[in-house]
Amino acid sequence: PKLDVTLVEPKDKYTTCFYSNLYIGGFRSFSSITHDYDGVKKRGIRVVMAAATDIDTAAKTVKLSKASAALPYDRLVVAPGIDIKFGAIEGYTPEAAEVMPHAWQGGAQTWLLKEKLLAMSDGGTVVMSVPANPYRCPPGPYERACMIAHFMKTRKPKSKLILLDAKPTFSKQPVFEEAFAEYYKDIIEINLTNEIDDYSVVKVDAKTGEVVTKSGRKETPALANIIPPQMAGVIAERAGLTEGDWCPVNPVNFTSTKAKDVYIVGDAAIAAEMPKSAYSAFSQGGVVAADILADISGKERAPGKYRNTCWSMVAPDNSAKIGGDYTPGEKDGKPGLVVSEPFVSKAGESAEVRRQSYQESIDWYQTLVTDLFGKSPVTTAEPQ
Repeated sequence: PKLDVTLVEPKDKYTTCFYSNLYIGGFRSFSSITHDYDGVKKRGIRVVMAAATDIDTAAKTVKLSKASAALPYDRLVVAPGIDIKFGAIEGYTPEAAEVMPHAWQGGAQTWLLKEKLLAMSDGGTVVMSVPANPYRCPPGPYERACMIAHFMKTRKPKSKLILLDAKPTFSKQPVFEEAFAEYYKDIIEINLTNEIDDYSVVKVDAKTGEVVTKSGRKETPALANIIPPQMAGVIAERAGLTEGDWCPVNPVNFTSTKAKDVYIVGDAAIAAEMPKSAYSAFSQGGVVAADILADISGKERAPGKYRNTCWSMVAPDNSAKIGGDYTPGEKDGKPGLVVSEPFVSKAGESAEVRRQSYQESIDWYQTLVTDLFGKSPVTTAEPQ
């Protein structure tokens, strides 16, 4: 009760990237994935609606966009999420993202992609570019492909989706390929990078709509969903918390290796095989909270135990999953996270198993956002 906890958050409402693909597919409303901070405030947490613009790790202060005085801290948890690497794809700028949305940050971009799908004429082609690892997930690219394809199948059956992937393989590939063949045959065209063709998108033209791959393939679709490479939120780099694009952490408690009394959680952290998922971030947050409490009270600080599950909806009442437990250990001769008891859905599973996985994901979302925001989400279907 003696702790003073302050949450610095620039947006008055938070739209989750996890489950946003279900909004694209028509299985959730936008309001059901958008949450305010009233419940957080009721818990006695001070919520400052401002952007954190700079961190002074020596003075232990955070500069805010809407205050003249910096905010002091004893312990700092940095959760900057991702920023888009504009310029990694020639021609892809913040302005181009308004024409060719990435929808990889929840909110306006999520809404924009759905609006463009709704406005597209039946028979229009959508091109989706998929970056190389690592990237934020969810929203997962191949779940999004299934949800766009479902939207087309039910709303615009003459349309087609072309996937241009910078990778030769991807997570849960057998499950997705099975779904493409069973539910979305002649709707989804998948192009994985191979020894002959590199399908990395390297150039776009927002004025003409053209998309160009490294191997020279050109497409001019009705809609381009360009998912570019990503990096830790820029404030992390500004504060000196990054190595390359991401933030190195001590796996036992996710303290920054770059600054004392600073923790990094979520997508920005280098967490080895632990994916950049919402479940991962939530698990890391629990470890960080326990570590801070133990540190302040002088109690023994136990090594963290982490867990992740990622669900991907492939069709109505049909979700696949992947996950496992993670503990601190040696990874490639360096301190890291070691996965144990991993699990992944397989092709050929029964409809009942997939239905149960889908229900698990619904229950998880309900529980998670209630824990985070203090109230249950609205669960109405997409009205459009």
